[in-house]
Amino acid sequence: MSNGPARDGGPVVDGAQKERRQLIAATPLLEQHLTVAGIPTAVLVGGEGPPVVLLHGPGEFALTWMRVMPQLATAHRVVAPDLPGHGASGLGDGPLDRERVLSWLDDLIEQTCPSPPYVAGHLVGGAIAMRFALERPDRLRGLSLVDTHGLSRLRPSPAFAITLATFIAHPTPTSRDRFFRQCFVDVPQLQEGLGPHWDPLMTLGLEGARSREQKTAMRSLMSAFGTRSIPEADLARITVPTTLIWGREDRQTPLSVAQRASERYGWPLHIIDGAADDPAFEQPAAVMRAFEAIPALG
Repeated sequence: MSNGPARDGGPVVDGAQKERRQLIAATPLLEQHLTVAGIPTAVLVGGEGPPVVLLHGPGEFALTWMRVMPQLATAHRVVAPDLPGHGASGLGDGPLDRERVLSWLDDLIEQTCPSPPYVAGHLVGGAIAMRFALERPDRLRGLSLVDTHGLSRLRPSPAFAITLATFIAHPTPTSRDRFFRQCFVDVPQLQEGLGPHWDPLMTLGLEGARSREQKTAMRSLMSAFGTRSIPEADLARITVPTTLIWGREDRQTPLSVAQRASERYGWPLHIIDGAADDPAFEQPAAVMRAFEAIPALG
């Protein structure tokens, strides 16, 4: 464990540090740099109470949870890592396969959580959390799956797929903005709500998309967790309390996927209006109401 700067750091280590510091300062969390299962990992930590771990999606970073962090931190110890190869986290040595990622999450919990945490996972972060719950259920208090991957084979809408592929291949402000119009319901309203934080977030998003480390990490994480569905028999074996939170207008994994999972496994489903695949970013108040309704999160 190290409290110094993470070696082999991620996309923003030599890039948009000013923007990252500005956004961290707007949260009640502090940044730590740890070596987690051999991977240099940047983690935002703050608050007191039962621990909550927030896992972001592919191509994102921990600060995409920033709109729910302040309220969560009033009653919880919030732990929000940058996934390997994302944000200010590095890749370390060796392939980023399923076992290594699950070992990373296990060590992260060991180093940052005084008791089994509640884990909220977004997109591929949710798929990682589900796999972890299957293999190490005693390590968790519960799950929130936010527009998660892993419940079905990933089949985004054509417009989503095309704009994503263009952004990955040619990350520019224009391709980013075209893609983000598929990710969010009302970009102007979101921009207004974020105020001075909008531009730093957009800069970090573009910086990450241009990073070789993040491209490598995204390919590995999506291959290991994101593109294929977890078998239904395995999902039925998840024993920790599990809740679904879903944007009504998700163009990546449609609401019908969550509705079927809710019916099949008995997982409560909270539908977030005015949101696509990132409701905690678009509609943080509604997502907090969903969190507050979850007994295991209390």
